[in-house]
Amino acid sequence: MQATVNIPMSAPKFSANLSMMFQEVPFMERFAAAAEAGFKAVEFMFPYDYPLADLQNVLSSNGLDFVLINLPAGDFASGERGIAGNPARQSEFRAGVDRAIEYAQGLGVKQVNCLVGKTWSDVPMVEQRRVMVENLRFAAEALAAKNIRLLVEPLNSRDVPGFFLDTTTTKVFSILDEVAHPNAYLQYDVYHAQRMEGELTGILKENLPRISHIQIADNPGRHQPGTGEINYRWLLAEFLAMGYTGYIGLEYVPMPDSIGSLGWLCDYGYWS
Repeated sequence: MQATVNIPMSAPKFSANLSMMFQEVPFMERFAAAAEAGFKAVEFMFPYDYPLADLQNVLSSNGLDFVLINLPAGDFASGERGIAGNPARQSEFRAGVDRAIEYAQGLGVKQVNCLVGKTWSDVPMVEQRRVMVENLRFAAEALAAKNIRLLVEPLNSRDVPGFFLDTTTTKVFSILDEVAHPNAYLQYDVYHAQRMEGELTGILKENLPRISHIQIADNPGRHQPGTGEINYRWLLAEFLAMGYTGYIGLEYVPMPDSIGSLGWLCDYGYWS
């Protein structure tokens, strides 16, 4: 397969998630791999271990836009998935907001996602929620001052047991309502939503103005579209029909490998 040059204007805009895709090569080589595959944009969860100048250079040399990063989320390697609800780590959370702003501004990123974290067994739930709302409001305000959107993403609690926000309609929107800041949006990951609540199209139609970024993977397995139960041919058409104009992040586990997982993109002019 070879990447095509002329992607139809009516096609969805896809960004390759370099945390999941192109892991066959070292991280700094994934940008070139994504560009060679026809992508114009990429996203990555945590860029903070890499010098900002190096990331700027690799984006520029490959003609890529960087569309999304995450706030620092604690010790991710040891299983932490965010610290927004921990009162003892409020200073760490706020320092992470400053760090994210530095990288977002340097990379031209206009959206920063927050993983709020798992529940803390030694902190009352009401206190976790209070601190989480306070931290998210702080992040939304600080990012707004730099023209960057704050996103909040639910993770399904089947894959991530104990995650504080594991549903869209009953939990994330409830938190966002309490944050009550115009710069706080939902990041809608179709895979996590399907695992927990379904009703994908209905939720999107009812709440599209509150959704600032969409990510996709099929279920079960979290592989590329076409490997599971979700009718992505229909769903992606619905995204466009609803008026969604943002990027759709490919946050899936490629099968059998990154290049071998891209055949489904033929339908959208990315491949021939």
